[in-house]
Amino acid sequence: MQFGFSAHRVAVIGVLSVAISVGVGLAQADDPCAAFTWDVRHERTLFDHEPQTLAAGETLESSPTLRTERLYQLQLRRQTQVTLVASPGRKSPTESGYAGLANVTVDTAGVYRVALDQPVWVDVFASGHLVRAKDFQGRPGCSAPHKIVEFELPARTAITLQFSGGSAPTLKVAVTRSPTQES
Repeated sequence: MQFGFSAHRVAVIGVLSVAISVGVGLAQADDPCAAFTWDVRHERTLFDHEPQTLAAGETLESSPTLRTERLYQLQLRRQTQVTLVASPGRKSPTESGYAGLANVTVDTAGVYRVALDQPVWVDVFASGHLVRAKDFQGRPGCSAPHKIVEFELPARTAITLQFSGGSAPTLKVAVTRSPTQES
């Protein structure tokens, strides 16, 4: 009798384990944002907040200044109306897309993330020079965020974010310090 009870218990635990695994898999399938392989909890938390709305710049001089660790909703302009710092690193399929500029300054040098709610292209310039992306991830069907690009940014330097090829006139964006940075 004791043996049957233990075997039954093991079988129930096995069935529950499979059910939990399937449930977690289904939850990830239901939430495309769960498919990021990076730790994006911080960015997802920011994207749960109400963004501050700003008009993206048409020129460097008209560009708003963003602060790190905050969510913004930028009002973009037709790409033909924006004086880009340089040709986008990726050509958009149409020049009729949306674009805009913003500035940011970080106090501590290191790897920072630019999180975006749509598949818009982002180029980053420090003191007028292109900063190459270190890495990026994006998840189809996810807009909180959709795409995250990492850049090595210098401290206390004028940094310009150039957005181009957008398919919508607004863009949610947050600039965060990468959690992989050592303190």
